Amino acid sequence: MSNRIKILCTGKMGQKVDEALDARYDVYRTDVLGLDEIIAAHGQEIVGLVTRGGIPTNEALIARLPKLEIISNFGVGYDSVEVAAAAKRGVVVTNTPDVLNDEMADFTVGLTLATIRRFPQADRFVRTGQWEKGAFPLGASLRGRKIGIAGMGRIGKVIAKRLGGFDVPVSVFMRRPQPDLGYPHHATLKSLAEAVDVLIVVLPGGAGTKHIVDAEILEALGPNGILINVARGSVVDEAALIEALQTGKILAAGLDVFGREPHVPEALLQMENVVLLPHIGTATHHTRGLMAQLVVDNVISWFDGKGPLTPVAETPVPAHKKVEKA
Repeated sequence: MSNRIKILCTGKMGQKVDEALDARYDVYRTDVLGLDEIIAAHGQEIVGLVTRGGIPTNEALIARLPKLEIISNFGVGYDSVEVAAAAKRGVVVTNTPDVLNDEMADFTVGLTLATIRRFPQADRFVRTGQWEKGAFPLGASLRGRKIGIAGMGRIGKVIAKRLGGFDVPVSVFMRRPQPDLGYPHHATLKSLAEAVDVLIVVLPGGAGTKHIVDAEILEALGPNGILINVARGSVVDEAALIEALQTGKILAAGLDVFGREPHVPEALLQMENVVLLPHIGTATHHTRGLMAQLVVDNVISWFDGKGPLTPVAETPVPAHKKVEKA
């Protein structure tokens, strides 16, 4: 039996992660063997878990891995990991922040413009020969609009910086106010929605934000309002959104995330006032490569005794495992 460190991978990680982990550790993958089969054979030896969120890392799974030390999450969002259960067991959770901020900000501004100016609809207009019959209808503009950003973490701040180049006013809502940001802050999401006509949502997922964008928020956004969701599908009440779009309570929506991916409600598929994307905010070779490297680096740093590089705030890091900041 190998005496190498044992790692469990839930979900396909990609060649870069696979090769880097295989070079150092014994790796058991749920896309090769079933989870129950892996745990039955190696659960008592597995000390690291690498996840992409396909299989929830819940309390039950953590309990089945008694020697687990670290959960390295591929992505900045880690709502598929029960961090409270991990913290209770002394298991450190890491994610992949910062390396995707620029990509997500670029993408979000692009989706916002595409939704307001109806780029995908205009593309279809050309491809289906409709231009031969007449001009594409006039539409909405970014000019004169007020932008609201719900969530001013790392990504939200870069989005706000990008929008500064468009000469549009930006206001914000965040769960933990940061008075020094320099943007008008609203104490509630409803207040922000009432004050703006483009609402960009970059809040984290999880129970605390589930359906935070509901019928009341959409009503407050108003008939000229546009919703952009690049956060998690769970933050928006999809039924309320569909009703708001169908009845003209808001003008349009740009969505990269959905409640039950890859399922998209049929009603949204039939609408012309929405832009629908398949959760591709960070889907570039450049950024996914950086994320993959950070996933691996967190695992290597931990098992080399240097501590995690990017631990999440909710899980404590033992003093002897902390990485010294330069």
